[in-house]
Amino acid sequence: MEISGIISAIAIGLVLGVLARLILPGKQRIPVWVTILVGLAAAFIGTAIARGIGYADTDGWDWLEFLTQLVLATVGVALVAGTYPRRRVER
Repeated sequence: MEISGIISAIAIGLVLGVLARLILPGKQRIPVWVTILVGLAAAFIGTAIARGIGYADTDGWDWLEFLTQLVLATVGVALVAGTYPRRRVER
């Protein structure tokens, strides 16, 4: 993978994480950096799934690949938000 591919994967991961948080109802109490990591992981895993199945071999924008990544990011953010430890404020 070239450096431009890594930079674009980070950018897509950021977009996927933000979109996943917007799709999910309610407030997710996870930091932004965790959202970006989940989106980045979803971008890589979604691309691997799309290439493995064979529907990511087009010349233009791969909408099915992006949809796969978005679904993975949404599920990932929901799982992480549900298991992320909450801070307790003690008085």
